[in-house]
Amino acid sequence: MSFNKSLLSLALSAGILSGCSVDSTSQSTAAESVAQNTQNMAEKLSESEKANKLFDAIFMEEVNRNPLYQTYIGLKTNYDKWHDLSEENAYKELEFTKKDLARIQALDTDKLDAQTRLNYQLLEQELKDTISDFKWRHHNYPVNQMHGIHAQLPAVMINMHSIDNTQQARDYISRLHGTEKLLKQLIEQLRIREHKGIIPPKFVFGHVIRDSKNLLTGAPFDNSAPSILLNDFTGKVNKLDISEQEKAALIKDANNALLTGYQSGYQALIDYLVKLESKADTRDGAWKLPDGESFYNRALQNTTTTDLTASEIHQIGLNEVKRIHQEMSVIMKKVGFKGTLNEFFDFMRHDPQFYYANDEAGRSRYLKEATAIIDNMKTELDKLFIKLPKADLVVKKVEAFREKSAGKAFYQQPAPDGSRPGYYYANLYDMAAMPVYQMEALAFHEGIPGHHMQNALKLEQEDMPMFRKFGDYTAYGEGWGLYSEFLPKEIGFYQDPYSDFGRLAMELWRACRLVVDTGIHEKKWTRAQGIEYYASNTPNAQSDVIKMVERHVVMPSQATAYKIGMLKILELREKAKQALGNKFDIREFHDVVLSRGELPLNVLETMIDNYISDRQAKA
Repeated sequence: MSFNKSLLSLALSAGILSGCSVDSTSQSTAAESVAQNTQNMAEKLSESEKANKLFDAIFMEEVNRNPLYQTYIGLKTNYDKWHDLSEENAYKELEFTKKDLARIQALDTDKLDAQTRLNYQLLEQELKDTISDFKWRHHNYPVNQMHGIHAQLPAVMINMHSIDNTQQARDYISRLHGTEKLLKQLIEQLRIREHKGIIPPKFVFGHVIRDSKNLLTGAPFDNSAPSILLNDFTGKVNKLDISEQEKAALIKDANNALLTGYQSGYQALIDYLVKLESKADTRDGAWKLPDGESFYNRALQNTTTTDLTASEIHQIGLNEVKRIHQEMSVIMKKVGFKGTLNEFFDFMRHDPQFYYANDEAGRSRYLKEATAIIDNMKTELDKLFIKLPKADLVVKKVEAFREKSAGKAFYQQPAPDGSRPGYYYANLYDMAAMPVYQMEALAFHEGIPGHHMQNALKLEQEDMPMFRKFGDYTAYGEGWGLYSEFLPKEIGFYQDPYSDFGRLAMELWRACRLVVDTGIHEKKWTRAQGIEYYASNTPNAQSDVIKMVERHVVMPSQATAYKIGMLKILELREKAKQALGNKFDIREFHDVVLSRGELPLNVLETMIDNYISDRQAKA
């Protein structure tokens, strides 16, 4: 259909079907012009189809080499296997990347349509970056309190490895056995980094050793209640339509797998981490790593998709902290609080009216009300968006085995085939870190209109290559999430001034991240200095503050994405408003931002510029 519409457009531009009178010579010239343009379009269409098929082939070839990623996107292939963490495989993947780059560079880009050319440019840059950044592949901590195979493995089994038949149950058991090999490879990766002097700071070890030990508690490891994986496996198997004898046999095999490959794998990891801890120190910044300054600068470029320097980002953060403090002071006066802003922070931090009980009733109430906030927002989405996601969103609390270490909230996208909804995880381990006045903003960020809108719509795009559907530009994604905290205010949410304070508190939190991330990794701040900055400038709980600073330490640059991304989206929105005046439509603007998938911020700016030009031409 789009091809026929394009032919019609060509015909009109050549004078055909326009109702004007032309002589035979001009008719012939017009016909030749249409024929030539049609041929050119056919060539473009053919090359674009070829390109997009190649893009999908490259993506699926990579997926087919990684069983874990297959599970992540909802495939049941290689369901009994884990991925390969070895150095040998890392070099194999590098060679695949180089070959893939050569494959796409063989395309004739002059014959690609605009959308396919964008896809090409993004994939080419991604492949080039993967090759050039290969030298930095060890500049990370593969086991830390935020993420890592030690925590990812049980989370995958519980949340992603479904059991619909006996074969999938046996696949689950095979993965339990395979834990030993996977964790041995993880230990080897840690040893490589150890030899290079890339060892996590000392504070990390208490978290990861505790979390790993938690996974070896409960039956069959001791005589207490079933361990989390045995409980998960038993619950899934008991739902199968098979005999009780078959269920018992499968559960027995799972017990054996837990007591052999799984237990030995985790125990070896724990033993190694205990020894490695003795070599750890209290230096926290990326500056301590080999060529750490260059690594951090590259990390900032990669995270923000800008050329902003660490010093520039630090100053943006300071400016934003000052502005938000001023807006908070207005709310403080509005609610009649007498005192300084820091005294108001202390009031918000400790007054019991802002916190639910730290028990199951309090946690249940929080989940229920967070769900209600999202449900209420769903009824207002037509005011802001043209397209809405089909995938459902479920609010869940973070599982017990990782709640002490995990962040306060995060999102897991739905399966592309619709078999799994999106999840907004709220960490309710410490209810003192989850104030009620932040509930609205947090639900909007992680759920709707935040990450769920952004990710579900991306996955549901029919004409988008797979690598784009699963692509990730942190400044775009987290920028949209933070923008989504502010957006509901414009349509009447945050009526409670304390809730509006909560929105500002969360924006302040992200502004402080610009200051502290660059402070730790470029200005050589200590962990204690980072904690002091947050504690002095935000109303957040001390436990919240400590977790955030520790997150900065193990994920250099990542936390700068939120505010840089939000500021760019607001800048582009204002640019469109100024250019279009009363022709500006917020729904159209959001459609442009979301319908192209995740993009580097400079490319997003080009998309908005094109939208403005097209809209002005139509006007």
